[in-house]
Amino acid sequence: MAPTSTPQTPFGRVLTAMVTPFTADGALDLDGAQRLATHLVDAGNDGLIINGTTGESPTTSDAEKSDLVRAVLEAVGDRAHVVAGVGTNDTHHSIELAQAAEKVGAHGLLIVTPYYNKPPQEGLYRHFTAVADAAELPVMLYDIPGRSGVPINTETLVRLAEHPRIVANKDAKGDLGRASWAIARSGLAWYSGDDMLNLPLLSVGAVGFVSVVGHVVTPDLRALVEAFVSGDVQKATEIHQKLLPVYTGMFRTQGVMTTKAALALQGLPAGPLRAPMVECTPEEIAQLKIDLAAGGVQL
Repeated sequence: MAPTSTPQTPFGRVLTAMVTPFTADGALDLDGAQRLATHLVDAGNDGLIINGTTGESPTTSDAEKSDLVRAVLEAVGDRAHVVAGVGTNDTHHSIELAQAAEKVGAHGLLIVTPYYNKPPQEGLYRHFTAVADAAELPVMLYDIPGRSGVPINTETLVRLAEHPRIVANKDAKGDLGRASWAIARSGLAWYSGDDMLNLPLLSVGAVGFVSVVGHVVTPDLRALVEAFVSGDVQKATEIHQKLLPVYTGMFRTQGVMTTKAALALQGLPAGPLRAPMVECTPEEIAQLKIDLAAGGVQL
């Protein structure tokens, strides 16, 4: 049974896009995934995104994806929303992944914009609605033109919001003006997908975060959103400014690389990365330590 939600916050307010732990030889580490998921929910996450890009979804098999969702559900499914990333650039494959995620008990789906093949807006609309039609689960869209090559335009978001199961959007577009219009017109629950813009997006109507830095600063993110929602904008701003070195440091290179390095520094499950991703260099780790310490992260 999924944790309680509201139409305004269908997946809660603070979610971490969880890395996928691997063993030293590169195999899926299901025990490590359960321990990491438990740690993150204990820290204050309302939910976890499993099999997202930060979870190295391009290099895990369909079977591994199902095993991972099943394991995380077993560990924290009674306390947190477990949302499965099922988006690919192949509508049929995405439908298969959505149905597999539903079969193992996922609470929701994250569907990224099809990448590389750059479909037109009508293609995006048909893709998202086809996947949403394929499973009886609430859907969070994921708009990240920097990776996908195409944005989900506001008109398309408004059309997609008419689908009864498309309830939220993860916004990594980096455009507060377009976000403002899309929030106002679509009525979708809006989640920041760009940690540096967590507070600014709240100010234009977002309800929460899907975070990478949540791996190391979930309590601060929870305090930030709770302060903002309660009307204490000054406190929220102070937390935002405190976290600036963390936001910067965790994205000096790809977020999954720095996240796995940070988790290893804290003795938490992470393991190696699968090619073509690579481990951080000693110099990058040294800089990461400086950045995290400047943001108050204990290593």
